[in-house]
Formats: sequence, structure tokens, C-alpha cells
Amino acid sequence: MTGVILAGVIGALFALGTFLLLRRDLIRVVWGLAIISQAANVYLLAMGGIAEGTAETVPVLEGHGHEIHVPMAVADPLVQALVLTAIVIGFGMTAFALVLSYRVYEEHGTLDVSKLGDRE
Repeated sequence: MTGVILAGVIGALFALGTFLLLRRDLIRVVWGLAIISQAANVYLLAMGGIAEGTAETVPVLEGHGHEIHVPMAVADPLVQALVLTAIVIGFGMTAFALVLSYRVYEEHGTLDVSKLGDRE
């Protein structure tokens, strides 16, 4: 059941991002790109999965828990590290795109993409 809800949320994020990408306002296009990148990050985290932690997969568990063996659920740290890096890069690119959008507004007086395309 949790997987279905997570898939629905990821699909809704992708749909919202695509909807915003198709708008005429430049700020909404930037936010659409940001939402799509965050949806991709959530998708990667969801697909990273959770597995049973053993001494072979998690070296820290070596020598611990000999009295009572309780399998621990662990997530793949490589996926988490990559998603964390993608979040930081996405935040920087969103900030840069918003600054560029402000500069476009100062130069042309509009953020309407169709009006910006008609200028010579």
C-alpha cells in the first residue's frame, strides 16, 4: 500500500512539474524544472530500496549482536549520497535560474515567454 501511495505522489510531482513547464510565465517554468528534479530525486530514493543489513553489507555491524541476532533494515547509502548531491546542485541551479529570470525582467519588462520570443 505504501508503494502505491509513493508512486502516486511521484506521478503527481512529475505531472505538476510538466504542467508548470508548459506555462507562459518564465518563473513557473523555472519552478516546473525544480519540481521535476525533486520528483526524480524522490523516485531514485524510492527505488534504492531497503534490504536486510548483515555484516557483509554493513561493515559496522561486524562483531555486534552476537547474543541476539536481529536483522536490521538498511538503505543503500550510495543512492542517498547521489540524491543529496543532486539536491544541492538542483538548489544552486534553481537559484541561478531565478536570478537570470530577474535579469530578463529588468531588461525586457516582461516574463512572458511568448513575448520574449517575438523581440528582435
